[in-house]
Amino acid sequence: MTKISNRQHAVKPSVPPRRTPAGDALSELIVPAIRLRALFTKAGEAIAKPAGQSLARWLVLDVVADAPATVAQIARKMGLARQSVQRVADLLQKERLTTYEANPGHRRAQLVKVTARGLSTLRAIEAVQAEWANAVGAEIGLADLRQANDVVARLLRVLAARRPLRQSRLTRRTSRIMVPRKSDSRTDPSGR
Repeated sequence: MTKISNRQHAVKPSVPPRRTPAGDALSELIVPAIRLRALFTKAGEAIAKPAGQSLARWLVLDVVADAPATVAQIARKMGLARQSVQRVADLLQKERLTTYEANPGHRRAQLVKVTARGLSTLRAIEAVQAEWANAVGAEIGLADLRQANDVVARLLRVLAARRPLRQSRLTRRTSRIMVPRKSDSRTDPSGR
């Protein structure tokens, strides 16, 4: 049996697209930012727990602390689905931490308003959060945190202003195979 030396592959190895140094720096930030979100979520849950609340409940209470808002307004401010905020708002109302009030601006969309009990709960959570933030902030330092806040604010503005990436040709082709369109007879033999 003879060995084939310098064997050639039928398919060329794919070469990743080139990024600029700024593109590399942004790419290197993405995974740590996702990890940071997970750690912030874990910390938030721990901060809210002594008051008998969750991070989601704390955030809804915080949004309506200064002024009542509709569930849709709360969801938009938090960047969440209205249905998930509705569920949390209903739980807060059941625990008498918030109430639903008539909305003069809309007949069907009631306003979520924090109660005195809800405000007291929120203040207890904020006291624990202040202690945590002071300790973590002291470790990082004011100047670095202000610079990080500026960069994050700029990233949020740029990303919010950009249109979502368009699907690549390969992704479109794959998605047609995996999720057939009603009018695509090539992927659905029945033609439905």
